[in-house]
Amino acid sequence: MKWIKKFDNFYLIIGRSLLGLYFVGPGLSKVFDYAGTLALMKIKGVPFSSMLLPITIGIQILGGLCLILGRNLRIASLMLFALTIVINIFIHNFWALAGDPTQAHEIQNFVKNLAIGAGLLVLSTKDRS
Repeated sequence: MKWIKKFDNFYLIIGRSLLGLYFVGPGLSKVFDYAGTLALMKIKGVPFSSMLLPITIGIQILGGLCLILGRNLRIASLMLFALTIVINIFIHNFWALAGDPTQAHEIQNFVKNLAIGAGLLVLSTKDRS
């Protein structure tokens, strides 16, 4: 099993890159569908939506690029973790959807985001910059 450790840096690069892409893609989609994203945020009751959307886009794109490039991993991971939790609370609020057919989907997204958040916390311990 010692041979498998030889690939640790490779695993870290692939893992960070995939996590980074997970944030860069949605960040860019928010740019291209700004009005739609803003409308969703307002429907979901996100306070200060007009101010928070550009901040969210910046954190997702810049934080995701930091993960991909392996720069400032700790701060990028922690900021993306915080953003993921806030998004979970406001956008994937399954507890407010009792009886709604989309509730199961929102539960799945909520739990998925918790797992992504856990990965970000683990990655925050790998800062080498």
